[in-house]
Order: sequence, then C-alpha cells, then structure tokens
Amino acid sequence: MKKVSVKNTVFSDDSFGLILGPCVIENRDHALMMAKSLLDISDRINMPFIFKSSFDKANRTSINSFRGPGLDEGLSILSEIKAETGLPVLTDIHDISQAGPVGDIVDVIQIPAFLCRQTDLLIAAAKTGKTINIKKGQFLAPWDMKHVIIKLTDMNFDNIMLTDRGVQFGYNNLVSDMRSIPIMQKLGYPVVFDATHSAQLPGGKDSFTDGMRSMIPTLAKSAVAAGCNGLFMEVHDNVETAKSDSSTQWPLDSLESLLIQIKKIIEVVK
Repeated sequence: MKKVSVKNTVFSDDSFGLILGPCVIENRDHALMMAKSLLDISDRINMPFIFKSSFDKANRTSINSFRGPGLDEGLSILSEIKAETGLPVLTDIHDISQAGPVGDIVDVIQIPAFLCRQTDLLIAAAKTGKTINIKKGQFLAPWDMKHVIIKLTDMNFDNIMLTDRGVQFGYNNLVSDMRSIPIMQKLGYPVVFDATHSAQLPGGKDSFTDGMRSMIPTLAKSAVAAGCNGLFMEVHDNVETAKSDSSTQWPLDSLESLLIQIKKIIEVVK
C-alpha cells in the first residue's frame, strides 16, 4: 500500500491518521479556536491530525442554508490556521477554477463524494501536486473506485487517499459496509473512514439533512476494527448551533474520550 504522509500525519498499513475539524468555516475566530482546541487534544493523546474545514458547502439541501465564507476569505482563514498552529489543512473543491488557488494554500485537496467521478476536477486537483483525498460516492461500489484512481495514475499521480462515507440504502438513509475498507485497500491506497457523514440521513428533515449522532462511535470503532488507515470526523464545540451538519458533527468535549478508545482498538488491530 502507498504510504501517504502529510507533515507528521501518516496513513499507511502501519500508521493511522486523523482528519478533524468543523464541517464549514463559520468565521475566523471559531475556526482558529477549533484548530487550537483539536491540537491540544492531539498533543495530549499523541494522535496527529490534519485540520479540515470547508470554505463553501456547495451541496446544501436548501438554497437558504449557510454555505461558508467563500473561496478568498476561506483560504485566508485556512492560511492563518496553518501559520498559527503549524497544522496541515484540508479543504474540498467543487469546480476546476478552485484547484489552483486552493492548491497554493492547503496540504490536501478533497474531492466530494458526489463529484468523485468528475474527470476534469480530478485532473485539476492532481496538477496542483498536493495530496488528494477522494470520497467514494454513495452511489458507487467500492471496486468501482479503481476507475477513479486510474484517471490520476494515468497522469503519473499517486499521492491518493480514499475515504468511505457509506452507501445510499433506499431513501434518506446511508449504511456502512465495512467490506468496503479491505476492498478499496486492495487498490493500493490508504482508506479513511468518514465516521460523521456516514451517520447522515440525507434529506431526512425535508429541507435539510438529518443524522444519527449516537451511531458515530459505533461506526468509528467498527471501521478501525475492520482495519481502516485513518478516521475523518467533523467536530464542533456546540453541535446544536453548528451552521452545517449539526446533527452529525461530534461534540468537541466528547472527542478525547472517543479517540482514546479508538487508539486502544488500533493497538490491537496493528
């Protein structure tokens, strides 16, 4: 398996990485506070992570939902977080025009699940030279991700991670098939499990997405036991007032205890 290193966060057969942060950049002060709070937890339990937050949530259920500060302000905030904390940062892109500016700032470019088959978007991300984290579409079988990978490897690009976030099961429901983890690992790249988006109930509250936050620890621990190479978790200090995905962000004050449990499972599995 390809070893993917982003500063001191490593995703591989013998290393385990984390991707943590609020769903969307709500404002500068909140994003910076979250980054520093997560770094304190990371240092205490010795689990390095990549800070994640989106400058634009382009696929909100309602046109009236909060989307974020936009490209320019969002990248300015992510750049400040990097400078003040030393953390690597990840954010997602939604069209090819965003790849260059985002690649100038971030350490990892994320391809959203709904866009994972968009050839031009993948190529634009690869041209930046930055690590690419591709979320498997809820509509794809795990073995179908080989076609996504080939679009990048044909460009001699292989600094790739794959992230599983469940599969659509009927209407307004996702299920997580843990077989997806070893199946995608056989494609030769680290597989991260998204424990928070996998708890979503898409469109489950009519004009916005619902979710089952209580299932996040079960999903996370199951994925780690199944051998994933990292965890992706959206985290917020006040989940009830979060401006995006409020039903599936994990509470900041409950994160450390969950990660300690995760770390014990990693030690057994590894």
